[in-house]
Amino acid sequence: MTRRFVVEADGGSRGNPGPAGYGALVRDAETGRVLAERAASVGRATNNVAEYGGLVAGLQAALDLDASAEVEVRMDSKLVVEQMSGRWKIKHPDMQQLALQARAIARKLGDVRYTWVPRAQNGAADALANSAMDGRPIHRNAAAEPSVAADDVQPTAEPAPVVTTVTHLLRHGQTEHTPERRFSGRNDLPLSRTGRAEAQAAGERAAQLGIDVVVASPLRRTRETAETVAARLGLPVEFDDDLVELDFGTLEGLTSDEARARHPLAVRRFMTDVTVAAPGGESIADVAGRVERARQRILTRHAGSTVLVVSHVTPIKLMLAAGLATGPDVVHRVFLEAASLSSIAWSSDGRSAVRLVNDTAHLR
Repeated sequence: MTRRFVVEADGGSRGNPGPAGYGALVRDAETGRVLAERAASVGRATNNVAEYGGLVAGLQAALDLDASAEVEVRMDSKLVVEQMSGRWKIKHPDMQQLALQARAIARKLGDVRYTWVPRAQNGAADALANSAMDGRPIHRNAAAEPSVAADDVQPTAEPAPVVTTVTHLLRHGQTEHTPERRFSGRNDLPLSRTGRAEAQAAGERAAQLGIDVVVASPLRRTRETAETVAARLGLPVEFDDDLVELDFGTLEGLTSDEARARHPLAVRRFMTDVTVAAPGGESIADVAGRVERARQRILTRHAGSTVLVVSHVTPIKLMLAAGLATGPDVVHRVFLEAASLSSIAWSSDGRSAVRLVNDTAHLR
């Protein structure tokens, strides 16, 4: 009978880059028993490089236990999971080498698949990574340890209850750029008269949703929208810089036709490859990284709450992509109106459900 393992891996850096370390463990998929633990320093490195180090160590530990085993790798790094699943490109040279090592080990095992999990479900690997960064490396195999008498075995704790957090994603109201479909990134444009009316209407809709918390991008158009809605709800606004719109660089303020006329090659590459930055700005993949950080903060700080997130087109689409467990290229396949509402439910066991996309009923 083929054995099944779960590899949990993580890595961290105190400084990013800074002193870094990884942690990894192997569990028996049937019993949950920890079969092996690894924790080691990787010197001065970034979080992502350390996370890849954890992946390599975890896969190697699984291979040492049973080369024929089927393995599910669980990590809270969306970047590593998407890259190892072949959906995102790997550009960093150190990460490329570590990914090659991981793939070489994976080929020697049975089936290997990669699953993203919330940070709260990766605590054991995180603790090992911190142990490594604290100068306490670990290399432990359960098979090499003395057996434990049955009378000494403690009863297994009850599983933690599943907590569901709901995020309602509200795009800001219109500005003067909106009707002309201009690239609108880091500008400080206010809401137009129409946009202010849309924000008022969104506030009435939000009053029906049981909102506990309002989190918003600090740019002026999102701040004005969030403050209008929050005033209706009687709530404060929590601002998060990672929710700001993509930096469109030299494309800012241009229509698509104007942008293609001035930067034909750059715009074509930017619009077809999520890893290519807008000239002088960001790539969609760049935004995906910081939106993931914001999402994790929201789910950690406001677990079990109903949260209104007031943001922009690109961050909201990327949040939807996370809810659908798909890659960031989905941004080119979803349309969001100004002041539209989308909704996602996130369960603490890693499941998610997109409940609503681009709803504008409150604007009619």
